[in-house]
Amino acid sequence: MSKPHFPDLIRQLPEFEGPFDAHKLGAKDCEVLFASYPAGTSIDPHTHPTRNVGVITEGELLLTVGGTEKRYGPGDWYRVATDEEHSARFEVDTSEIEFWFTA
Repeated sequence: MSKPHFPDLIRQLPEFEGPFDAHKLGAKDCEVLFASYPAGTSIDPHTHPTRNVGVITEGELLLTVGGTEKRYGPGDWYRVATDEEHSARFEVDTSEIEFWFTA
């Protein structure tokens, strides 16, 4: 991204080791990610063993679940069930807070 969306204290959290730029905050049975996606980012269809919810803080997420694509903008929450196949794309610089629940 051209400018950091999250405050310095958030960006000082440990970096997430994955296919996008994020900083993580550990919590019992949950990872909290402060993620940023540059415009043009595309994430292929995949699943994971976590229940995910997230809120868009800047930009826009285009999330495909069950063959249906839906747009989420600032303040919008989304949900992805455990092992549910989904994909994502970002047409503009986007930031979000993601919660990955393991229990």
